[in-house]
Order: sequence, then C-alpha cells, then structure tokens
Amino acid sequence: MSLMNKVFPPVDVVLQMDPEELAVPLLECLCQFEEAKSTGMLNRYTFTLQSNLQAYAQDNYDAIAKTITEAWVWLEKEGLIAPAPGHQTGDWIFITRRGRKFRETADVRSYRAATLLPDKTLDPKLASKVSPAFLRGDYDTAIFEAFKEVEVRVRTLAGADKTDIGVNLMRKAFHPENGPLTDNTQIASERQAISDLFAGAIGSFKNPSSHRDVDFNDPAEVVELIMLADQLIRIAERRKH
Repeated sequence: MSLMNKVFPPVDVVLQMDPEELAVPLLECLCQFEEAKSTGMLNRYTFTLQSNLQAYAQDNYDAIAKTITEAWVWLEKEGLIAPAPGHQTGDWIFITRRGRKFRETADVRSYRAATLLPDKTLDPKLASKVSPAFLRGDYDTAIFEAFKEVEVRVRTLAGADKTDIGVNLMRKAFHPENGPLTDNTQIASERQAISDLFAGAIGSFKNPSSHRDVDFNDPAEVVELIMLADQLIRIAERRKH
C-alpha cells in the first residue's frame, strides 16, 4: 500500500499515537482512495488485511492493525466517516461532508513532516521527549524539550545541583579550567569553544522558549535543532567520568 507509506508516519511513531492523532493521516488515506475510486480500500476489514499492511507493518502487523482500527473507530464516532448505503455491513464506508471539512482544516503536513525526524538514530530518551510534540506539529515544544533534555543530561553527568540551570550550568559544567565535563586533553581554545557551544545553544534555543512564544514553522529547521541537541548530548555523554 504505497499510499500509506507516503501519508502515514513511520511505524514506530504510529504505535505511539493516540487514535485522534492517527485519525488525521488515516482520513487522508481514505479520502485519496475514494477520489481514486479505489473503493475496495474503503472497508475496515480489507484495509487492515495483513496483505494490505505487509509493506508498511512488516513484523508489527497485529499492533499496527489494532492501532489503525482504533483510529478508524474514532473517525466513525466523530461522524467523519459513515457506513456506505446499500451495504449489509458497516465495514464499508464513505467520507462524510463533515469529514471533508475536517480534512481541509487538519494539518496533514505535520504528520508527513514526521518522516523527517530520524528518531531511530536519536538518543532514545531525547527521542521519547521530542517525537510526540514534533508529530503534532508543536515545533516550539519539541525544541524546548530537546534542549531541556540537554540541560537535564548535563546537570546529571556533571553532578551539579538542581539550582544550577541554563547558561550558568553550561558554563560551570564545561568551565575550560575546572569543569567536570571539560576534556583537559584539548587545547585551551577548544575547551572554551565547547563551553561557548553549550552555553550558546541553551541560551538561544531553550531559554527563549521558557519565557515567551517562539514561532518555528519549518519542520526541517526544527529537525536540525533537534539534531544539534542530540549531538550536544553525545558530547556530554563522552565526557562523563
């Protein structure tokens, strides 16, 4: 089902989604099938057959089929799809007028953008913090959570106090002369550069989100910032004693 591959987020992301979240790409799929007159796919039983999910679900068939069914039932409950007239069972559906209106307002782009986030290569804890927000298109929160995780990780690795926060924490942890996470094998200018890197990143991307709304609209830019947070975590992890 190549259409599902294009519209749905990656399998591991789908399995973390609530029914109302997965309902958006599911409705988009159903609308496109209806427009293409692929009416055979407008059936809950057919849609979730293993043969139709094989390319997408792979080894997660049972879990993905149940997750899609939950989203399908949510669409029915909200009146976005309805039983097709002239069929004996309710498994055959059509997209309602309300469903068409919902499709126009739903931010399908944010779900498609989820494929940009390489969450399988991210630090696992970081991925768990940023993926849900990124998937919803809540990019400000995703960035805040990413750099908050940097702050938490640095504080833990440096053995700092809970009162050590933000830029001051970074300056303390990576102090060029006596920082607990400073690599003394590096020359002085490089140690200072690392301190500046961490302090600058936290000051630029974590602190502003703490104090005011920061408008990030480009998912590609957000992915780049999350990747920066991931790299900072990797650097900090390598410095632990």
